[in-house]
Amino acid sequence: MRRFGLIGFPLSHSFSQKYFSEKFAQLGITDCVYENYSFADISELRELLNNRKELEGLNITIPYKKQVLDFLTDKSDVVNQIGACNCIHFTNEKLIGYNTDVVGFEKSLLPFLQPHHQKAIVFGTGGASAAVAYVLQKLGIAFQYVSRNTADTLSYEALDETFLSENQLLINTTPLGMYPNVDECPDIPYQYLTAKHHLYDLIYNPAETKFLEKGRLQGATTQNGQEMLVVQAEESWRIWNS
Repeated sequence: MRRFGLIGFPLSHSFSQKYFSEKFAQLGITDCVYENYSFADISELRELLNNRKELEGLNITIPYKKQVLDFLTDKSDVVNQIGACNCIHFTNEKLIGYNTDVVGFEKSLLPFLQPHHQKAIVFGTGGASAAVAYVLQKLGIAFQYVSRNTADTLSYEALDETFLSENQLLINTTPLGMYPNVDECPDIPYQYLTAKHHLYDLIYNPAETKFLEKGRLQGATTQNGQEMLVVQAEESWRIWNS
């Protein structure tokens, strides 16, 4: 039996296990299983690795995309550049780290980009934001991080009308608004958003977060993280079978 899985914490509403289980069923794949490994601490990964018979691949989610780097024996160029990994391929006794978030984010964002989307705001500084930043740099879109830790980022208070008018691509990589805390959202003056703004929330549950709802009511275009998850999952599957 070929085994794959997801590590993170918590995993009560995992996209990946449902997606891959349905994929295996639809394709008639009977020799593969995808399991959740909910670890309260990344150190628990060591036991899984010590007993990893038949384990061929793992996906990594919040909060371990950066912490998992210490367990890898090799890394893709992208992982080396951004310092975040969300996909591991077990091959020839090696643990090779990849980042499929990069592919998922870029492919899902491109159809929504307009010529005036020259500057972006990225909410959050975790592992997912590293993939977002990599893609924005690749596309030539200037960006600034915004977070509650303002030591080396902008504060939420800095986002006034002028700033928002100049930065028309807003990307939320934080868990704010994720189920079950659906009433939470980045604390910004939404009244200054316009039809020229595009809001991207990496959250997919709920389908429309408070962040996206507030943007939509101001006429902005919006998208959630569903397509990104699908694309990155398929990219993981391609890597595991390469």
